[in-house]
Amino acid sequence: MISAGEFKNGITVELEGGLYVINDFQHVKPGKGAAFVRSTLKNLETGAVIERTFRPTEKMPRAHIDRRDLQYLYSDGALYHFMDNESFEQLAINASDVGDAMIFVKENEMVKVVEHNGRIFGIEPPMIVELAITETEPGFKGDTAQGATKPATVETGAQIKVPLFVEIGEIVKIDTRTGEYQGRVKE
Repeated sequence: MISAGEFKNGITVELEGGLYVINDFQHVKPGKGAAFVRSTLKNLETGAVIERTFRPTEKMPRAHIDRRDLQYLYSDGALYHFMDNESFEQLAINASDVGDAMIFVKENEMVKVVEHNGRIFGIEPPMIVELAITETEPGFKGDTAQGATKPATVETGAQIKVPLFVEIGEIVKIDTRTGEYQGRVKE
């Protein structure tokens, strides 16, 4: 059990039958009345963000989240298939449980599978991935003064924005949390 007075960013708690991670919290001591904790919580299963106020002595169960490293094997449309590299156990996860987490992950890459009490509710891809550009328009000199971007498609099929100088076949780094171009890979 954890009390609201012990909140820290990133702690996972069970609240009203759901799993929530604490995104932000603030201890408030008004001039009149009792102190309270104002917090912002994100539901790990739905992604919904709620704001909630707690008394500092309010207690709730702390959720233990397990993260396992698994290798992504392939997708057959309805299921994503993964393998544990230590036990060689294969695991199939519904596409609805995976969501958009796999748009930057190619076959044979390692991901973290997030679970609570044996129930999988998320996939965490690597923070930075290296993917080849498969489709983009050519950039022309003089298109803009600076910082211009153009749409591009990477080998997993995801759409990103890249600078005008990036061409088809180049390998680029992408931040999977934001989907932003991070730079070219030097050969």
